[in-house]
This record gives sequence, C-alpha cells and structure tokens, in this order.
Amino acid sequence: MTFILNGRRLLLDQLPPNTPLLYALRNDFGLNGPKYGCGLGQCGACTVLVDGVAARSCTLPLSSVQGKQVTTLEGLKQEERLHPVQQAFIDEQAAQCGYCSNGMIMTLVALFEREPEADEQRIKNELAYNLCRCGAHFEILQAAARARQLLAERGRP
Repeated sequence: MTFILNGRRLLLDQLPPNTPLLYALRNDFGLNGPKYGCGLGQCGACTVLVDGVAARSCTLPLSSVQGKQVTTLEGLKQEERLHPVQQAFIDEQAAQCGYCSNGMIMTLVALFEREPEADEQRIKNELAYNLCRCGAHFEILQAAARARQLLAERGRP
C-alpha cells in the first residue's frame, strides 16, 4: 500500500490495512499534530487533510488512503514558513491547552482552500464539529479572521 504523507511517497507493507491512520501517523511516523481525542471521529482532534479534505484520522483505516495525499499539521509548513492559519493561531494566541488546535487549524485550512473569503458564520458552521473544552472559542474566531486576512495578503490559500 502506498500513499503520500506530507509530500513524501510512502510504502506501507508492515501495517495491517485496517490500522487507523491516526495510529500510524503518531506511532509509526512520529507525527504529533493529530491527537487522539475521542476515537469516534466526533471531537476533531485527529483531523488531517486527505486530498485536501478535512478528515478524522481516528476512524480512517490505512486502506482508505491508498494512493491519496495525506497532510498533517506538520506538513502545512512550506520552506520553513508556517501556513497562514498556523501563524494566525500564534498571532492571536488562540490556544489554551492546545488539544483542539490541530483540528481547528486543519479544518480552517480546508475551508479556506474551498472558500478563501468565508465569512464568520461560515467559519462558525465549519468549526462547530471541533470540540474545544477550555473555552478558547473567541480567540479561535479571531485567529480565523486573521488567517483570512493573511491569506488575502498572500494572494492565495
């Protein structure tokens, strides 16, 4: 089985195809951006991009990413430069415990790829299925607005 992880083609022949993608990412590839939260695909902590679409890696078997491109939080950085959504989270101090940050960031990256000018209501709707238990919602929304601004200044998502 092969897939592309953060721009690198990988051949997986040691892991069972029904292994959750999250387990392989964290345990076999040492990527700690996606977190184990609920294990049911409901909290968003494990979100990755699969061919540019936000997906819950705790519920995806490895077999489902065969031939696809998987991007984790670590794969967003380009040429040692943070993705504008990542930078916005830092600028706006949009994390308290930080456990939800991966899911929030990955969801926003996917949204802004589809809708670069998404308004606040659209952003709220998109983030509604990502749980934040420590109440950083206001800062997260500020970071989303800042990310939209940074992306517009950059000229592309």
